Order: sequence, then C-alpha cells, then structure tokens
Amino acid sequence: MKKIILLTIISILVSCGDKKEEAYQKMDPMSIFTNTDSIPNKHYVGNQKCKECHADQFQQWEGSHHDKSMQKATRQTILAPFNGEVFVSQGVTSTFFQKNGKFYANTEGRDGKNHDYEIIYTFGLTPLQQYIVLFPNGHYQCLRTAYDTEKNKWFDLYPDFKVVHSEWLHWSRGGLNWNTMCSDCHSTNVKKNYHEKDHSYTTNYAIVNVSCEACHGPGKEHVSKAVIQGDRYKNDGSMQMTNLNSKELVDACARCHARRENISLFHTPQGTFLDHYYPQLIRENLYYADGQILDEDYVYGSFVQSKMYHNGVSCKDCHDVHSTKRKFDDNRLCLQCHEGPKYDSETHHKHPIGTQSALCINCHMPGRFYMGNDFRRDHSFRIPRPDLSLKYNTPNVCSGCHKDKDDQWAYDNFVKLYGEPKKNHFSDKLAPGIARAEGGKDSLIALAKDTIYPNIARASAVSNLNNYTHLINVKEVLQFLKDKSPLVKGATADLLFELKLGTDNYKALLPLLKDKKRAVRVKAFFALSAVPKSKIPQEYLPFYNKVRVEFANNLKVGGEFSGGRMKRAQYYMGVGKITSAIKTLEEALKLDPINNIVRTSLANLYYQNKQYTQAEQAYKTILEQEPGFGLTNFDYGLLLNELGKPKEAILQLKEALRLLPDNDRIAYNLSLLLFQNNDSKQAILVLKKQLKTNPNNTDLIYLLAYMYHQNKQIDLAKEQAKKLLELQPNNPQYLQFYQALN
Repeated sequence: MKKIILLTIISILVSCGDKKEEAYQKMDPMSIFTNTDSIPNKHYVGNQKCKECHADQFQQWEGSHHDKSMQKATRQTILAPFNGEVFVSQGVTSTFFQKNGKFYANTEGRDGKNHDYEIIYTFGLTPLQQYIVLFPNGHYQCLRTAYDTEKNKWFDLYPDFKVVHSEWLHWSRGGLNWNTMCSDCHSTNVKKNYHEKDHSYTTNYAIVNVSCEACHGPGKEHVSKAVIQGDRYKNDGSMQMTNLNSKELVDACARCHARRENISLFHTPQGTFLDHYYPQLIRENLYYADGQILDEDYVYGSFVQSKMYHNGVSCKDCHDVHSTKRKFDDNRLCLQCHEGPKYDSETHHKHPIGTQSALCINCHMPGRFYMGNDFRRDHSFRIPRPDLSLKYNTPNVCSGCHKDKDDQWAYDNFVKLYGEPKKNHFSDKLAPGIARAEGGKDSLIALAKDTIYPNIARASAVSNLNNYTHLINVKEVLQFLKDKSPLVKGATADLLFELKLGTDNYKALLPLLKDKKRAVRVKAFFALSAVPKSKIPQEYLPFYNKVRVEFANNLKVGGEFSGGRMKRAQYYMGVGKITSAIKTLEEALKLDPINNIVRTSLANLYYQNKQYTQAEQAYKTILEQEPGFGLTNFDYGLLLNELGKPKEAILQLKEALRLLPDNDRIAYNLSLLLFQNNDSKQAILVLKKQLKTNPNNTDLIYLLAYMYHQNKQIDLAKEQAKKLLELQPNNPQYLQFYQALN
C-alpha cells in the first residue's frame, strides 16, 4: 500500500495505560475496513518542530497559501484596514472598525438586524481575504463581504445575488459556515464534532493552518525516533510523499482540491481519497456538458479528465509542492515536457510570440472567476472545440478571447487553420448525453463501456443516465458494477438506487460490500437499503454489518445539511420507516426552510401517509416560495382531486400544463379529470393539442379513442384504435379494443 497510507501512529512515548490510543494502534492494515478512529491532536508536533530538520522546505512553505489558509485575527494577519470603512450591497450596510484592540464588523445578522461581530480568524491571503466570526453553539461563520487584497477594497462575494437573512445561504447560516464548509481543508486534523440535537459544534483542530503534517501526516513517531536515534536514524519513509507515483500524489492532494461528498466522519492518513470522499462528477450546473468547468471544482475534477494525468503528470510537475507556486509563469512550464520548436511557435498557436495569446495556458487552460475576484484555470488541458460550442452551447477559448466574434466564426477559422476537429475526445459522447440530445442515452452507455476514456468521464456517463430512467432498465446498467474503476462502480450504485432494484437484481450489488474503497461500499449499501437484511446471503452478512456502520457514519457526517437529512429520509423510505422519514424531512426544513426539493419530498410522503392537510399546506408553501414550478402544481392538483376538490384540481393541472406544455403525463391526467367531470369537449381538445407535439404517445391515443367511444363517436374511436395497432401491432389490448369497435 501507499506509504502515505501506512503512517504508523505507534509512539514509544505512549503510555500503556491509554486504552483509546491502544485501540487506535491495533488497527489491522490488511483489512479493507480502514480504521475510523480520529488521531489525537497531541500526535501532531507543529511546524516549528519540522523546521528544525527541514529548514529549506519550511522556508518555501512559510508565507504560502497553505501557511496563510487560516490565522488568528491580529493586526499582522488582517490585511483590511478596519478603520471605519462602510460598504453597501444588496440593501445591507456593513461597517468595519476596531475597538479595544479587537476587530469588528457591523452587519446584518440572523434576525435581519445589524449587530457588531468580532473577527476571530482570517481566511486566505490573495486575491481575497475573508473574515470569520463566532456565533453561539460553536458556529463559526465567514462574512459574505470580503477584502480584495490586490485592489485594496471591500467587495461582495455574490454581488448579484440577494439573500434574505432567514435563508440557508445567508452568511450567518449554513452556506458560509466554517465548521462544515471550510474547516476540513483550511486547518490540520479537524474534528467537526457536530451535535444534531441542538445543531451545535465543538469543532477543534491540531494546527490552525494547512501545516506540514496536513499533507505528511502526524509527526510524533517520526520526531521521537529521530531524537532517540540521532545520527543513527534512518528515515523509513513514513513521513514522506516523495515515493508516491503520479496518481498517488494527485490522490493525496485531491482531499482538499476536489469538490466532493464526505464519506467518513473525518479524514485520517489511513486509506485513499475514495476511502474518505467521493468526487462530484460531471453534471449539469457544476460542469458544462463537455466537462469544462462551470461552478467551482477545486481542480481535481477537471485534472483527472486530462491526458496529462493519464500520462504520469502530477501537481508537482507544474507547482512547487511547498510554496504551491507555479514553477514558471511562461511557456517554459509546458516546455518541460513538450517540444519547444513544435509547440512554442507561431506555426502551432497562430499568435505573435511573446504575447498573452501565445501562452499555452490561455488556449488550453481557460479560466473563470469565482468568489468575485479569484481567477482559476480549467485543468482538463483540452483542445478548443468550437464545433461542440455550436451544438451544445459550451465555451471555447477562440470566441471567448475574440469577444467580437461568435462560435461559428471560431469553428470556421479552426477548420481553416487546423482542419476538422478530431472527434475522439470523451466529450463527443458525454455532451449529447448531458444535453439530452437525440441518442443521448446510447451515447452515455457507449462512453461508460469504453475504457480508453478517463474514469471520471465514464463514471459521469453512468451518473447522467438518471436523466433517462424512462428509457433504461436495471439490467442495462448492472454490467458497470463489475468495472475496474471504483468511480464507475460508485456511480452505478447511485444510479441503481434511483432506478429501484428488481427482485433478483440486488444480488449484483452484494460483491461491492467487499470492495476495497469505502465510498463504493457505502454507496452499495445505500442502493441495497430497500432489501431486507433477511435476504442478504450468509457469506455477505459480516461485510453487510460492517458497512452498515460506515453508512451510518456517512449519514452522520451530512447531518447538518438539509440534503444530508434528505438522504437519511430516503434510506428510511427504503426500509419502510415512513414516520421516521417524515420526521427527518421536517428536521431538514428547520435547517433550510426554503429548500423546496426537501419540501416536495415531504409533501409527497404526507400524501402517501394520508396526512392530506399537511400535504396541502406543504404544496401551498412551495407555490408561494417558488411560483412557476409546474410539477408542484401537478402534484398539488392530484392531491386536491384525492380530497374531493375536482374543480380546484383542474385549475392546478391546467397551470401545470401551461408551465410544462411538453409534459404528456400532465396532459393525460388533466384530460382524464376533465372527462370525469363531464367536460368531454375540453378533455378531447387537451389530448388533440398534446398529440400534435407527441403524435406517437400510445397512452394519449388510447385515452382519446376511449373518450370517443364513450361519446358514441365510433368512427373517430376506430381511427385512433387503428393508429394504436400501426404503432404496436402485437399489443393484445389494442387489438381487442379495435375488434370491439367493429
């Protein structure tokens, strides 16, 4: 196993009477169930101790973004003036000042009123610095107003986004909570310690910033051996990352440089990235359809898409591992590997030498601004594809740089200069699937099967199949459970949860309970949640029971998120505990009262549980908070009909169809409801209009034929029945219906 994983925590200075540490030491390194005990803070010796023997590395690290990731607030660490500056944004006035040697921000709080908040920590260095205050119950919150350390001015991180003080996204609530959103990657050996009962934290860390030991692991044993053995000491490699291969190094950095979901309660050096986290895959709203960055991805998710990654390039080839700075700020960075005469020339890039346009990174690593002024580059290192821009509205650097030109110009000039784009990139299969283009589902299946493509792209193909659940069955995706890539297996387990398992299909998931990666095991358990334990074969029960504990920790780590509570509710629904699911979703809404994804699930559960009054109120609240979401009108309409209010139900279904005119299911139910309430003329008009959009929908045709028959319009009924047989000649129901009309 990797040396970074095998950091031994046994110290010759540990007392034999310390039972907790003894239990930690007895971890079986051969077990797939890696140790889940946290590492005591006293096992971390601190940066100054590292400096005694590693002065050069310390000097490079000192002053870096890692060093300054988080600091206690002092005049030396705070870069903003705090001399009474006033900043106004989105109707909120904030004032920054000093009092009695301390630093304060007067700004809008959780109650919608302004209060003075003391700055406890600084967060970051350049191009911006944020400031953290302490709320009751251990909540540390990052102010929404940050300081631009390059332009020396205050600015709003989200200047175009109005947030009400009661919303989860308000700086004083969950969206900018340090304990859960930031701490794990900005400090060393963080233990979040969230308490669900009172929504409080007792978070602590070993070292305030990203220290030497954040990457190399706790140094107590290493230092103890070095001190005792002196000149006789031989480094066993347990504190070093130099022997990692390129993929292992990226895996180590991924822990903080990946947008991901937490799998374990806290990070320890035991295990790999996928034992503690699972990366966010290429999905809408996070990436563009071709995999280019859209929202923040923290680099890992784009880098593992690249040929660079798959050809042995790692973070350290471009960045100094201790200072984090790029090794070069010009094309020498890329010419470490690529031939200068071939690539650093006008014949290749078609731009004047020495200009910004001639820099490799400006064509192959376009970037976006995040958090207001933080420019970050896409690390997927791709060739511009203006042809994909024309098809799927994805960005390309050509028209991105030439602002006065469009994508068609970019494509025409690309062809003129380089010829037709080579269509051998995974995006040629992923983009149509994400964009729901014709043949999108088959394109995703083909990508997922083809092992020449990056695993993150293949896993993303599987993940995006949940947009085509009406076109696929469970058996179509079972093949991916046997894939060599844990990313693909994890994505498949998630998809199978969405698809719902058949009577026998769950057996294909059982081997994943023995998978080497905790993320895969946990996802498999979740997908199996609707399967009674009595159906688990004896040979898998020991693994099932151990993964059950890992899954419980996975649910616990997301407990302060409404989305995390929703996942727990989904589990309860799977095992038939509807009351527990309802209670969990009600708790989720206390954390985030405007999360209408949660409220919709809750409304549906109320409906299933015959709590009609609560269901109706939930739907009304959703429509008040988010008018224009047609599926809510649809669900509310069905409920109203169930409550014996057909006229009100019809109004809701009409509004739903107005908002979602292509939704055949809404049209079907509206037409049927109209017909049942003696408005056959309007019912038939709804169906005829819908069939102009989707003329081959047999459900709509059959309903129309039925209505004609009930109205004694036999010839018209025959006409529709004939269409049914043309579409499905072997359907016995349609044949019987047609024969009955003759």
